[in-house]
Amino acid sequence: MLKFTAEHEWLKIDGDVATVGITTHAAEQLGDLVFVELPEVGGTSFKGGDAATVESVKAASDVYCPLDGEIVEVNQAIVDDPSLVNSDPQGAGWFFKLKLNNKADADALLDEAAYKELVG
Repeated sequence: MLKFTAEHEWLKIDGDVATVGITTHAAEQLGDLVFVELPEVGGTSFKGGDAATVESVKAASDVYCPLDGEIVEVNQAIVDDPSLVNSDPQGAGWFFKLKLNNKADADALLDEAAYKELVG
């Protein structure tokens, strides 16, 4: 199941774990990324809280946690090569995996059609 937030994060939910990243739209708006800081594995994150930081040639921006949960994995590849986020934001450029406290909370997020309408 693929879900989106109004803050331009995407979530690919598999069981009770969500892979989280920024949308293609967000990556295009930011421009070429030069730095990514990811959360600590094992840390608890809350919906709307800062989860990661990205810096581009244009600006620095926070990536927010879309739902409550525990960080179970981070993508070291984007720390080593931030351009992966630009080249494949909704694939190899994922940020972290979140073990969801309550999978049903994802129902309140946007589906792909609603997100496309938002950024339209």
